[in-house]
Amino acid sequence: MPNRLSQSTSPYLLQHAHNPVDWFEWGPEALAKAVAEDKPILVSIGYSSCHWCHVMERESFENDAIAKIMNDHFVCIKVDREERPDIDQVYMEAVQAMQQNGGWPLNVFLTPDQKPFFGGTYFPPKNWSQLLLQIDQAFREKRTEINQSATSLREHLQTSDLQRFAKDNKTSLNKESLDGAFRILESRFDKTWGGIEKAPKFVMPSIWLFLLRYHAGTKNETSLKMVIHTLKQMAYGGIYDQLAGGFSRYSVDAEWFAPHFEKMLYDNGQLLSLYSEVYTITKDPLFRDVVYQTVEWLTNEMKHPEGGFYSALDADSEGVEGKFYTWTADEIKEILDESTQAFLTYYQSTEEGNWEHGRNILRKSPDTQESVEPLEIIEQKKKLLSERAKRIRPGLDDKILTGWNAMTIQGLIDAYKAFQHEKFLTLAHQAILFIEINLIADGKVFRVFKNKHSETEGFLEDYAFLIQAYTSLYQITFNEEWLNKATHWCDYVQEHFYDAKEGYFHFASNTAESLIARKKEIFDNVIPSSNSVMARNLFTLGIILDREDLKHQATEMVSKLSHLVTSEPGYMCHWAVLLSEMVSTPAEIVISGNKAHELREELHTHYFPFSVMVGSTGKSELPLLQGREPKNNQTLIYVCRNKTCQLPVSTVADAIEQLDTLNFKN
Repeated sequence: MPNRLSQSTSPYLLQHAHNPVDWFEWGPEALAKAVAEDKPILVSIGYSSCHWCHVMERESFENDAIAKIMNDHFVCIKVDREERPDIDQVYMEAVQAMQQNGGWPLNVFLTPDQKPFFGGTYFPPKNWSQLLLQIDQAFREKRTEINQSATSLREHLQTSDLQRFAKDNKTSLNKESLDGAFRILESRFDKTWGGIEKAPKFVMPSIWLFLLRYHAGTKNETSLKMVIHTLKQMAYGGIYDQLAGGFSRYSVDAEWFAPHFEKMLYDNGQLLSLYSEVYTITKDPLFRDVVYQTVEWLTNEMKHPEGGFYSALDADSEGVEGKFYTWTADEIKEILDESTQAFLTYYQSTEEGNWEHGRNILRKSPDTQESVEPLEIIEQKKKLLSERAKRIRPGLDDKILTGWNAMTIQGLIDAYKAFQHEKFLTLAHQAILFIEINLIADGKVFRVFKNKHSETEGFLEDYAFLIQAYTSLYQITFNEEWLNKATHWCDYVQEHFYDAKEGYFHFASNTAESLIARKKEIFDNVIPSSNSVMARNLFTLGIILDREDLKHQATEMVSKLSHLVTSEPGYMCHWAVLLSEMVSTPAEIVISGNKAHELREELHTHYFPFSVMVGSTGKSELPLLQGREPKNNQTLIYVCRNKTCQLPVSTVADAIEQLDTLNFKN
C-alpha cells in the first residue's frame, strides 16, 4: 500500500511512497500529531539524486521491522531539501552544532515543538534500529535534559551568522582585500590537477569567476593560468561526460577522475557561464566545445517540452552507481571492432578497467595538448553514445526549480554573449517564459513546478537569481520590459525579505511559514549565497537605473563582510566577484542608434567584466540614455564611468580602445 507521500509532487518523496514507514510531508498535520501524541519528530532530509539516500531507503526504510519502530515511536517526516532548503538549512546547522558531520541523508530528531536534540547522516540498518530505540528511551526517561539541550540549541540557531561574523568596516573597499583573497586561493591551489587541493573536489564556479575578474583587474597571469588549468583538467576528466556533455556534481578523488555520477542543473548552469567567459578570453576551442556539448545535453536530457529545465539526473541506474556511464573493454570492442585500441588509449581505459568491477570511466590524458578531438574519435563517440542510449537510464528528478532555472538562463545568456549562437538566446527565452507562465502567480514567485506549482513561495535564492536573469536579458536585448521586471522583483524582495536592522536579506519571505529560526544565507558554496547575488543585483541595477540608494545598500553589505573575503575566500568568492566590480568602478557602455543591436553583439564577444550595457534604437527614459539619443541616423557608442563619458565613437574597435584605458585604473 502506498503511504501519503504518493500525493507529493517531489520526485524524492515519491521514491519513498511505497515504504512501510508512515511518512508525512512537512506541514501542520504532522506537527500537530507530534504535539497531540507527545512524540519526538524524525525529520529525514535528502534529494532524489543522492546516492546514500537511496542506500538508506533500501536498507532501512523498506525494512518492515525498522519501519515498525519508526512508526510506533516517532512522527516521521520526509523533506526534499531542494524544495524546502529553509528546513534543510536550519537542521543542517543544528547537526553541525552537535559536532556531527553534515550531509545527506540528514536525519534529525526533534522535540514535538520542532527543537532538534540529536542528528546525523547515513546509518547502517543495525545502527539505525539501535539508535531509534535509544532515542525513544532517552526521550521518555531524560525528557528534562533533552528539553534543556534542545532549547539551548534553538537559541544558537536563532543567532544570526551576521552577529557572529559581520563587522562595521569603516575603511574603503580596496584592491588589497582582493590581493589577500588571491594569495590564499593560490596557496591552496592544486598545481597538478587544478582545483582547490584535496579530495573530494567540487567544481565551485564562484572561485574561478573571481579569479577571472582578479586577472582582468590586475593583469595577474597566475590567476588566469589557475582557471585555465582547472577548466581543462575538469574537461579531460571523468567528472565530465565525455560522450554527451555535462558535468557531475563532484569528483571523489583529486584528479577529477571518478565522479559521484549525479548531474545537477545548478552546476551545469554556472559552468556554462564560466567556460563561456574563459573562451572569450582565450578563444580555445576546447572551452567552446564544452559549452556547446553541455547545452546539447541540457536540451536532450534536461529540458521540459515547454522550456523549463529539470533539476538532476541520478548517480545510479539499476541500483548501481555509474553503471550508465561506464564501460568494460569488451563492451567497447563489441561496438568499435578493430578501432578499439585507439579509443581505449585516447580515453585512458584498459582491458582490466581503470575503475572498479572491471569498468572504465572515460577520461582524456591530463597532459593532452590538443584542443580539438580527432575526427576518428568523434565518430567512435557517436557509436558508443548510440549504444548507451539503449541502456536503462538514471532516474530523472523532473521538478523544475525557479532559482536553478534562472542560473541556467544566466549561463545561456553568457554563452550567447560569447558565441552569438541564436539557439542559446532562444533557450533562455523559452526558460524565462516557462517560469513566468508556471511559477509566477498571485503576485509572487513560487519555488517548484511539477505538473503544477507548489504551495511553497520562492526563497531569496529564487528571487535573486531571477532578478539577475532579467537584468542580464535586458543587457543582451535592450528590451526594457526585462529591466522593468527585474526592478519590480527587486522592490518585492526589499519589502518581503529585507532586515533593516542587520542590512541583509532573510532566506524566506516574511509571509512564509515560521520555523524555529529565520536564517540569512551569507556564505557561498557550490551555489553562491543568495545575499551575495542579491547585493550584486542591487549594485548592477543601481548603475543601470542611476540609483545611488541601491549602490549604497550593496556597498554596505559587502563592506561588513570584506574581512572574510580576505581571510576565507573559499566561502566568499561571489562576494569577491562583487567587490572586484566595485573596486574597478564599472564602465557604463551606452549604445544609441539603428545599429545598436549589431554593435552590442560585437562588443559582447570581447571580455569586459567590469561594465554594464544599456542601449536603444529610439527614445528611452533610462537615465544613462538621456542626452544620448540617436543623431543623424548614426549609431554611437558612449563609454562612461560614473556618468562621465568620453567622446562618442561609432566603431567597436574605438570603444574597446576607450574601455582598455578604464580597466582598473583607480
